[in-house]
Amino acid sequence: MATIYKEFIVEADAETVWDALRDFGAVHARLAPGFLTACTLDGQGARIVSFANGLVARELLVGIDEPNRRLAYTITGGKASHHHASAQVFAHGPGRSRFVWITDVLPDEFAGYIGSMMDQGGIAMKTTLEQNGPAPRAAS
Repeated sequence: MATIYKEFIVEADAETVWDALRDFGAVHARLAPGFLTACTLDGQGARIVSFANGLVARELLVGIDEPNRRLAYTITGGKASHHHASAQVFAHGPGRSRFVWITDVLPDEFAGYIGSMMDQGGIAMKTTLEQNGPAPRAAS
């Protein structure tokens, strides 16, 4: 199994970054607009996300760990036989965060493609979170 590890610093406090990450149904608006173009919840604990490159994926929420600012999900029904990812936010000094995103994927040959997508997603997240902060939560 291939493991892809991405880490980057965000010039925004950990609580702000975590608030955007944990908003599972608004990832396209609050965390990675431009990289993601749409997101809908399917009523079964998953979101259907559309990427700017045309890819569509069903991401099933595995868990949200509030105290550790960690979210985990798995992609179901795709070409990979296994895809599990987690993202976690750490405080990294005043007004700064460290964002860690880890994906395990099978077959190993998918690692290059997934890694490239994660690079693009990381750029979109960092840009969004640093510009004006994430978009506010949608009213429930």
